[in-house]
Amino acid sequence: MAKVVLKQEDALSIKFSHQLAAGESCRLDLYFALPKDLGIGPQSLDEEEYFHSAIVGRRAYFSDGLHLPLVQSRFASLNKRTVEEFRLYLNLFAYQFAVAMDTDTKELLQQKQAADFYPRLKELGEQFAVLLKKFRRNEPEDPKWKPWFEHADNYLSWHGEQKLLQLLMQGPAWTAEQESDFAPVREGVLALCRAESAYRDARRYNSEKTKSDPNRISNKMLLLRRLIQQGVVLKEELKPLGVGLKKLVTGLATGLVMLVVSALIIKAQGVFSGLTMGLLFTLSVIYGFREIFKEDIRNVMWRAIQRGRPRWSRVLRDTSSQKAIAKQHVWLDFVRVKDLPLAVTEILSRRHQQNRIEAEYLHYGLATRVGRDGFFLAGYDSLSEQVSFSLAPFVRNLERGKVRVFAEQDGAIRSETAERRYQINVVLVYKEGRKPPRYARYKVTLNRSGIISVSEKSLPEQLLGVSG
Repeated sequence: MAKVVLKQEDALSIKFSHQLAAGESCRLDLYFALPKDLGIGPQSLDEEEYFHSAIVGRRAYFSDGLHLPLVQSRFASLNKRTVEEFRLYLNLFAYQFAVAMDTDTKELLQQKQAADFYPRLKELGEQFAVLLKKFRRNEPEDPKWKPWFEHADNYLSWHGEQKLLQLLMQGPAWTAEQESDFAPVREGVLALCRAESAYRDARRYNSEKTKSDPNRISNKMLLLRRLIQQGVVLKEELKPLGVGLKKLVTGLATGLVMLVVSALIIKAQGVFSGLTMGLLFTLSVIYGFREIFKEDIRNVMWRAIQRGRPRWSRVLRDTSSQKAIAKQHVWLDFVRVKDLPLAVTEILSRRHQQNRIEAEYLHYGLATRVGRDGFFLAGYDSLSEQVSFSLAPFVRNLERGKVRVFAEQDGAIRSETAERRYQINVVLVYKEGRKPPRYARYKVTLNRSGIISVSEKSLPEQLLGVSG
């Protein structure tokens, strides 16, 4: 599906990303088919807690390619631009640069073979050097603009160096036969890192005290990252929906329970004459059951009423103008099999017979409506959204142990260890405006240690025409 990309982010998380232009609206739904073996369901996983602790979103202005500040035609006359405008476009470039390095690093670390890893590492190092060179070629001379450029330059240099060193440290080892091919790549990347460190020293971006203390340098760079996010990353205002309705349901459940309790109390008073120990014991039992069943009745009523309704609303605002750029509604709940859309049921039914096991279905929905072009930062007309889902709560109950598989060959018996793996099927449904929905199915294979693979699977023939 070209419009939406779903892939592994790190050891135990997956993410989807997509772009939305000004004036567009879309609805995105993810259906997680969680095998019963995982032990995940409405009783063991609180949707609200999972939403706040394991789902992380990032929404910002987006542009195809990196828009280098001071190069675009809109900067032909710098004197007509204010410091604030210059800073916004500078931040947009620096932010997209930093995010691109983060993304490429995570994707590259998933390469476990040296033959795949080091050529891509060489390419990443070359792209990093070229972009920095172009960026620095357009350094402003105006003193009032120079500090903002130096902040971005300092951070991009340090951040890129950190990512390259991380790749060198955590990348796969090569064999003796491969050393002549890949050792020069390592040395070239190390030379680039040393050059960037010397460049920052020459520009006196960081004091000796700051450079010698990992805490100080990391906190300073975190501050610089926050500075370059200003005006680019959208401010989010999240509000839970149905708060008043939930209070009403709580009151109604309490009223129904008290109606039954009152009837039982009246009946008990008719059985016992006067205030006796028997009456007191009976009343204590009645009130005890009231506390037990009140919560159960409230939860049952609330789930029935809440089913299919959005649970949160979100407003995305430009941090500079405070204009509302987009509005979203968010769903997160466990759904019954009979409540799944017919197309999703059809997609899941086409799995191999051995994979058709009992499952719980967790639904995440996101409806977005983007404002008109006039609300956007000048020169940009689309937003980028990335949402990550941590699968750590799904695997905490998995079996850690391994099993042995025995085999016989020519009278000799050998054994190999095999780990227990699980599969989560994810069906993605994307509907843009009034266009027909498009579908995709992914299979996430994981064990207790992490995700093994994320692969896209085929769809039923009748849905192939609307799958991408």
